[in-house]
Amino acid sequence: MANNPGAKKAIRKIARRTEVNTARRSRVRTFLRKFEDALAAGDAAVAKAAFIEAQSELMRAVSKGVVHPNTGSRKVSRLAARLKKLDQAAA
Repeated sequence: MANNPGAKKAIRKIARRTEVNTARRSRVRTFLRKFEDALAAGDAAVAKAAFIEAQSELMRAVSKGVVHPNTGSRKVSRLAARLKKLDQAAA
C-alpha cells in the first residue's frame, strides 16, 4: 500500500494512463478488424482505405508508447503485404 503522497499520486496517474492506453489499444484492434473484414470481402478499394486508417492508428499508438515501434512496423508491413496480394489477385 502506498504510504506517502507521491506514491499515492503515482497510483492515480497509472490508473488514468492504463485507461487511456487500453482505449488506444482497443481502437487499434478495431481498425485492424475493419481491414481484415475488407480483405475477407475482397474489395480492394475498401481494403486500401481501411489499410490507410489502420496504418495511421497503429503509428499513432507507436508514437504514444502503447505499441513498441518494431511491433507497429511489423504489423503495418504485414498488412501492406496482404493488401498487395489482394491487389495482384484482383488485377
